[in-house]
Amino acid sequence: MHALARLLAATPLAAAIAAVPASALAQEQKKAGTIYSCVVNGRTIVLDRPIPECASKEQRILNSDGSTRGTRTPEPTSDERAAMEARQQEEALARAQQREAIRRDRNLLLRFPNEKAHNKAREAALDDLRTSIKTSEQRLAALEKERKPLIDETEFYVGKPLPTKLKQAIDANDATTEAQRSLVANQKAELVRVTKLYDEELERLRKLWSGAQPGSMGIIASAEAPASAPAKPKAAKP
Repeated sequence: MHALARLLAATPLAAAIAAVPASALAQEQKKAGTIYSCVVNGRTIVLDRPIPECASKEQRILNSDGSTRGTRTPEPTSDERAAMEARQQEEALARAQQREAIRRDRNLLLRFPNEKAHNKAREAALDDLRTSIKTSEQRLAALEKERKPLIDETEFYVGKPLPTKLKQAIDANDATTEAQRSLVANQKAELVRVTKLYDEELERLRKLWSGAQPGSMGIIASAEAPASAPAKPKAAKP
């Protein structure tokens, strides 16, 4: 207590603290058991709680006998707090992605216990796409066939405006043909995409079958759709 008395006497708050009854001060010190001290503008401040004026400064933490117990680090600035929150959010996202990678790897192992099962799913998905492409190409051929007599008929109107009905039929055929060509292109692109997904999925499965731990091969990009459930391309309107 002598060391504490000397410390308190050296501060501008000494008089104020001295005005507190000794029994009350002793009781408060016994209850708190911790004293905070810091220097502001050359003035030492001592309180039995964290000092607001020193929130941005390091504060010494003292025992009731005046000995140093440790230090209280400054409170972070708004920029530091924002950076800390951003870092915490990134860490939380990374943990969530890792959990998702583990979940998806386990699901892969459940769905595909061996390469034969995976190849069967691959062929089923690709066969569906190939059938869709074949149907679309047949529709495209039919549209081209429908267009031929319409174009042949325009030969009777060389140098003259086409009849409204004929012009509308040609325009409709052109629009439908363009949409059908776009559909075929999209379906072929989907076939390439799904094939690539199955290749990547098989490579991952081979490592899992060999004993790699689920989630140990990095985070699966969320944009990747499961290869075993490819998106269905939209059909063009006839």
